[in-house]
Amino acid sequence: MKIKFIYLLFASLLLSCNNQKEISSINPENWSKRTANLKSKDSLEYGKSYLSIYSQIYSMSEHKTHNLTAMASLRNTSDTDSIYITKAVYYDTHGKLVRTYFDFPIYLAPMETTEIIIDEIDVVGGTGSNFIFEWKIPKNCPEPLFEGIMSSTIGQQGLSFTTYAKRIK
Repeated sequence: MKIKFIYLLFASLLLSCNNQKEISSINPENWSKRTANLKSKDSLEYGKSYLSIYSQIYSMSEHKTHNLTAMASLRNTSDTDSIYITKAVYYDTHGKLVRTYFDFPIYLAPMETTEIIIDEIDVVGGTGSNFIFEWKIPKNCPEPLFEGIMSSTIGQQGLSFTTYAKRIK
């Protein structure tokens, strides 16, 4: 009986080791489902926005960091028009390219939101990571809203804060 229990315990431990966590919770296939076909003659206005994101923050001193889950929220603030996000690029603290989430137009329907999630274990961005978003909108349409939401919980303690994008072009 003890041997069967030990085999069962060993098998369950072995199976649990294969359950590796993804680095990014948003599957790239999700972006391909949102692909938009923009024609070069479309009369859309171009914009570019910068969003600060924090994968880590300092805790107690400059030598200790605390990991965070970060969400970049991409929002269409128009209640009538679809908008197009043409590029989402993630950089680390030193300005080095970490990953490009997409570099083709995706659409957001009126009032729609989509997210990019950076898991707590993904600390490659560091304490000063950031995004650049490029976008196109119809004339007289409100600009998209990009927000960063960072959070973490340990035991009964929680930490969360937000950042907002700045238009740079």
